[in-house]
Amino acid sequence: MEHRSQAESALGGAAYGMLFVLGIVMAVVGGFTHPVWQMDGVPVAAVVWVLALFGVGLGAGRLMRARLGAVATAIGWLLVTMPFTLELGAGDLVIARGAPGYIYLYGGLLALVGAYLLSPSSSRGSWLLRGYSPTNPM
Repeated sequence: MEHRSQAESALGGAAYGMLFVLGIVMAVVGGFTHPVWQMDGVPVAAVVWVLALFGVGLGAGRLMRARLGAVATAIGWLLVTMPFTLELGAGDLVIARGAPGYIYLYGGLLALVGAYLLSPSSSRGSWLLRGYSPTNPM
């Protein structure tokens, strides 16, 4: 069984927490900017956001060398994006019906699932903690 020091556990927890916050930030910015740029009826901004979500999710999973990196980013994105689809009493909503909204919402979900599936399933140690040696005192 692998023994982890308190510093290593805290650093790993902070890294996953920052990935969660990154997912939240991407959801807020993407939620409001996905319908902005369209070219000949193609919602280019929504497609770019889907590709960005895939890249960030896959990068998080690969850099942390565990699927939990992709999951942390996805949970942050989902916690903000899902309420954005709800219609308020005045009829306002952030992610509206239409091609940009559907591409951003469903494409983002597929992108995050794909990033999860392509991430490593076992944790061989994070890139963040690679240089740490438990025999050397800090």
